[in-house]
Amino acid sequence: MYVFVCARCGAELTVPLSQVSLPAHARQKYGNGVQLPVLMEAGTFAVDPEPWGRPRRIWGEIDLGEAEAAHGIHAPVYALSDSAPGTIVVAPGDIRGTRLIPDGRGGACCGLDGADGPNTVCEACDLPVATRVDDCSLWQAVWLSRDAVHRVLVDSVHAAPLSWAELSEKEESTPPFEPIATWGGQLGVSHYWSWSPRWEAAAGQALAHLLVASEGQPVKVPDGLTTDLFQRALDALLPAGPPERRAVLAGPGRPAPVEGVDILLTPVHPQTGRTWTPVGPAASAYPVPLPLGVWLRLVTPQPYLPVPVSGGMPQDVLRDDPLPPRPQQLFRVDRETFRRTLVRLPAVHSPWMRTILENLTLDRSAHLFW
Repeated sequence: MYVFVCARCGAELTVPLSQVSLPAHARQKYGNGVQLPVLMEAGTFAVDPEPWGRPRRIWGEIDLGEAEAAHGIHAPVYALSDSAPGTIVVAPGDIRGTRLIPDGRGGACCGLDGADGPNTVCEACDLPVATRVDDCSLWQAVWLSRDAVHRVLVDSVHAAPLSWAELSEKEESTPPFEPIATWGGQLGVSHYWSWSPRWEAAAGQALAHLLVASEGQPVKVPDGLTTDLFQRALDALLPAGPPERRAVLAGPGRPAPVEGVDILLTPVHPQTGRTWTPVGPAASAYPVPLPLGVWLRLVTPQPYLPVPVSGGMPQDVLRDDPLPPRPQQLFRVDRETFRRTLVRLPAVHSPWMRTILENLTLDRSAHLFW
């Protein structure tokens, strides 16, 4: 467990926290006027390996060679942060001993968006230490400035990461649908059922890897919810016809992948950020990362069905636990998460991958992405 303290005066700025990996949806901007919840679980922090926040440079001011060497960016993007990597993100409720700068709202409409840089100072010495973000369509979080805080170990015992077996028993799956809260309107706050923003971001990250793993050939993913997530986009973005590459769900507790599998949809360890890897012949297959909560829902059947597999629901059966409403629209991938992931993969240099990026910019794939 660690506590973060002010680099100038040493005042404690957080409660004791344990480190986890950065969520796949950390940089997601979702919808318009949507109230997203807190990004990080209480009592945890994550370190962003990439630069975050101001100052920024637009692409015209950056050489591609510099972008590749310094940032791992292999294709044009709108802008890049020139700040130092290693920003720490925590839940707003875990912050202590700070106060907000009254004029640090940025360009937000419903809260704080962090566009003007640090908007939170140490209460003891007034050093700017963090950027709070809670505007509509953004995940609520506090981003601690790497150079303004120090990490202090509060005990001498380092807890070992949980094993995959322990995680499989402890971790809960992430529901694919959830109520989305919105601001505005004559009736105030309203809700609607939708595909989970977490799932849309996870699919954006995974789809980029699936395209790289495809090597430009058609890809078939497992039937069921996995098909809902990926097959429509894969069929639209990849050419039709043989040969076809197979993707399967693989991970702890699953049967070993059979021979002939090309792609593995595997979970990411929520504490270490490492992707599960198999042993044996399947080790040569391309691993596509998925958040553990999403992966668990894909490999675990629903606990009950809305209606029997055959026939209808008996008339004398009453239910007090109806399934949540299913969204009316087809699943769509989070566009910006997909783009952020793809431009960081060297395979994006391929001409056919560049065409996909161009179509994203020209909005020719609107039916596949949000």
